[in-house]
Amino acid sequence: MSYICLLLSGAALLINGVSLLGRVTPRDAGFFNIAIGLLQLVVALLVASSDPGAAGSAAGIVLFGLTYLYVGLGSVAGLGSAGVGWFCGFVAVLALVLAGTAAREDPVSSVLWISWAALWTLFFLLLARGAERLTRVTGWSAILVGTISTVVPALLGLNGAWPGGTTAVIATAVVLGALFAVAVTLGGRPVPVIAAQPVAVDA
Repeated sequence: MSYICLLLSGAALLINGVSLLGRVTPRDAGFFNIAIGLLQLVVALLVASSDPGAAGSAAGIVLFGLTYLYVGLGSVAGLGSAGVGWFCGFVAVLALVLAGTAAREDPVSSVLWISWAALWTLFFLLLARGAERLTRVTGWSAILVGTISTVVPALLGLNGAWPGGTTAVIATAVVLGALFAVAVTLGGRPVPVIAAQPVAVDA
């Protein structure tokens, strides 16, 4: 996948995660998602037209771009979330297929696709199945796993330092697994309630 698109995905996942935690309004996050989604779809068209052999990379960009565009339009227009949730389930399945495709030639990418499949599965459970108990876990997963699994590989790729070998695969899997564990821990904590301060009333 285009390294620039990975950076864009990292930004979108960060904003969406923060939005799920209630720190950014859905409407604000929606406009950002629309911008990222449109940019990624344009890049996908450019990649596919310039190099027919890069169809796999373009497919990944399209899956991400359509997700963000769908989320953005739904948030801005006030639509229901069930449709985008089922689409996320579809993306999760295709992500596993892409993980299998990349396993032999680029095992690190395969691990990344597996982590994205897990993340999009959380989106599916939350949005399509109404598992509201997973809201904070999904938010933290998007912030931690989503951002790091996109931004770090993008920066490595842009600097010509894409990792390879068994050690890199194991390290990637361990780090992402640990981040999911941290997200579950943080998401399971109760939301702090700030007590209202008494208001003085003049006699």
